[in-house]
Amino acid sequence: MSLPVINPNGTLKGKVALVTGASRGIGEAIAARLAMEGAMVVVSARTAAEGESRLPGTLAHTVERIKAAGGHATLIKADLAQASERERLVEEAVDAYGPIDILINNAAITFFMPVIEFTEKRFKLMMEVQVYAPFHLAQLVLPSMIARKSGSIVNISSPAGLHPKPPYRGGRGGTVYGLCKAALERFTTGLASEVQADGIAVNVVSPGLVDTPGVAVHGLINEQTKDRVQPIEYIAEAVYQLAKADPQTMTGRIDYAEPLLAELSIAPTPLI
Repeated sequence: MSLPVINPNGTLKGKVALVTGASRGIGEAIAARLAMEGAMVVVSARTAAEGESRLPGTLAHTVERIKAAGGHATLIKADLAQASERERLVEEAVDAYGPIDILINNAAITFFMPVIEFTEKRFKLMMEVQVYAPFHLAQLVLPSMIARKSGSIVNISSPAGLHPKPPYRGGRGGTVYGLCKAALERFTTGLASEVQADGIAVNVVSPGLVDTPGVAVHGLINEQTKDRVQPIEYIAEAVYQLAKADPQTMTGRIDYAEPLLAELSIAPTPLI
């Protein structure tokens, strides 16, 4: 098998992609996959350098990974809980590479606890980062996309957005997380219906259980779930496929990574 490489003349040549939550895990993998197809990638998160988070991974490492393979990437540190930071992020991304062609809303902050224990501060923070930030970022990039009659927005969701079904066995305190993802999915389908005629695709990808630093810190992989762990290449490939999708035939979709790739008869591409 040949080693994965950057294809400067790939299907995303000349495209500018903004990926949030890209200092590690799923966001980093998505950024790498888009860069492999020739996209100029702007990566954003709160962790730009070592020592800024208790979790491994930084924006600097993501950029280094892409550039070392011959791709184009730049980092912009931003706190998506702040409206001014979201506005600055888009402004600086456009200054760096030009108008945004692809927006990947992956950033998240998550607390797992029962509703009765959830504080207003934590509830509002989760809603701000996981629901309103994708909404606001879409508002910021859509005018240029509409003017150019081209664009793609992919929101990263989770099976937590599905309704729990009986018999109930208690939970891990994921009600607010599920609420956020359900709202994000409804936003996706609604926006897709609004902008399809403008040549813009808006879709959701949900990963399976992926071994990332965030998943590890919440203890989501255990003896009961370890057999369901999915390689990170699946989510990166699924996002890429929707990022390049024709809005006339593939928009407003809520897709899970592995079934989507099976539908398209595509195997995940090894990452740089």
